[in-house]
Amino acid sequence: SSGPVEAGPGACTFDARHFYTKKVCGQGAVRAVSYNILADTYAQTEFSRTVLYPYCAPYALELDYRQNLLKKELAGYSADLICLQEVDKSVFVDSLAPALDAFGLEGLFKIKEKQHEGLATFYRRDKFSLLSQHDIAFSEALLSDPLHKELCDKLAQYPVVQEKVLQRSSVLQVAVLQSTADPSRKICVANTHLYWHPKGGNIRLIQIAVALSHIKHIACDLYPSIPIIFCGDFNSTPSSGTYSFISSGGIAEDHEDWVSNGEEERCNMPLNHPFKLLSACGEPAYTNYVGGFHGCLDYIFIDKNALEVEQVIPLPSHEEITTHQALPSVSHPSDHIALICDLKWK
Repeated sequence: SSGPVEAGPGACTFDARHFYTKKVCGQGAVRAVSYNILADTYAQTEFSRTVLYPYCAPYALELDYRQNLLKKELAGYSADLICLQEVDKSVFVDSLAPALDAFGLEGLFKIKEKQHEGLATFYRRDKFSLLSQHDIAFSEALLSDPLHKELCDKLAQYPVVQEKVLQRSSVLQVAVLQSTADPSRKICVANTHLYWHPKGGNIRLIQIAVALSHIKHIACDLYPSIPIIFCGDFNSTPSSGTYSFISSGGIAEDHEDWVSNGEEERCNMPLNHPFKLLSACGEPAYTNYVGGFHGCLDYIFIDKNALEVEQVIPLPSHEEITTHQALPSVSHPSDHIALICDLKWK
């Protein structure tokens, strides 16, 4: 080899998890994974190396190193559905799609126009076939889809917030899949990555309202009463308005998150959605663990009328996560942790 020889990862944070996922689960069950894999665009900046992840060995932030770790990690989960966020286009095309293809998974990609990263959803070919795709960019859907006209009109009363929402390039990826074993069984799989800013609770509420209206159109109008699985990095802790809205079905116009960025960005509006959604992996202490922050931001929401949780694959121990101080590290390719659960139809 012409380059310097670097240390291998040694024991990885996912090794113990692979013990639970050696085999693909049976026909009546679905193993779902949601994982923000940390885009190379964000891992390779000077800011990342010096401020965000100064504890991470520089070679472990390199794309080749992280990709190899990721492929090993994902292959070992034997999943039926994988929803990924922060996927660089080149990583999807050159690395993940071919690697997971070899394990029987078909991949779909949705780019965020302004960044060079986006969302990827993979499904197991011998369990599912793709019926249709319904991807949107939130800002575009708000402006052009009559589905969101009422919300768009309300938002127009708050021009500062409206401007912020429309500037974001966040997207929603939705695939309708059909079971190959039982064609009467269909499922709507949604994947998203909401706005990241700690004070952006109001923006995330608008984004999730658009997402849920769009999913409602698919799961209530186009494919009536089809169950949904909604994965993603919601950038929202369990105490947030967004989490409360998703799990309770509504949010009041006086919720504190409407003023998450101060009075000048207040935008009070009541919202609701018709789904009964449950966080399949519960509310872990954290799914994101970096030097300056740790918290639960990622979820796999499931339709509790139609699906139940068979098992949740335990997250790595706190000791494993902090062996190298925080994430990412030589033994973990992202600053987030994958959520994995086995679901079955009721």
